[in-house]
Amino acid sequence: MSSRSPSPTRPAKRLKSRRFSSSSDPGRAPVHVYIALGSNWGRREELLAKARMLLEAQGVRILNASSIYRTFPEGFRFQPSFLNQVLAAETSLSPIELLEASKQIERRLNRIRPFPNAPRTIDIDLLFYNNVVMDTPTLTLPHPRVAERAFVLVPLAEIAPRMRHPVLGLSVSEMLSEVDTSGVRRWR
Repeated sequence: MSSRSPSPTRPAKRLKSRRFSSSSDPGRAPVHVYIALGSNWGRREELLAKARMLLEAQGVRILNASSIYRTFPEGFRFQPSFLNQVLAAETSLSPIELLEASKQIERRLNRIRPFPNAPRTIDIDLLFYNNVVMDTPTLTLPHPRVAERAFVLVPLAEIAPRMRHPVLGLSVSEMLSEVDTSGVRRWR
């Protein structure tokens, strides 16, 4: 993440249709990203490890990983609990390329979507891509519900408590103080 945080009085730059160069572009500098992983179906901890390995194979260099947390499901509650983790990483992939790589990994790890909030082998969410703010039909950055989700904010606060949301201007610790964390427990 950039060491500069946007001024609360100056709005963050919003990207609508900016084109990023190909991932094979050797001139593209790596950017810092934060990625959330979740699993509640199958060998959850093993699936998180496989997702980390496959992300690295796609050009995502993991710099730091939070502890793994056990959380209760939201939405459809009649399912196993989740294991969640947040990664700090850097990549030269564009936001859309990173989203596509994440979806490819989800498919490879047998993620299916029979209904909203269904159990899943793996869920990979792009939380932040540097300080980029974008809203397209396929991707919104930062993740639109990051400030509401204790299962994301608890592990994110472990590895980046002072990072600021580029739209809200709040630190991760400040966002965390506004949510109920009672359903989030450290697993490992």
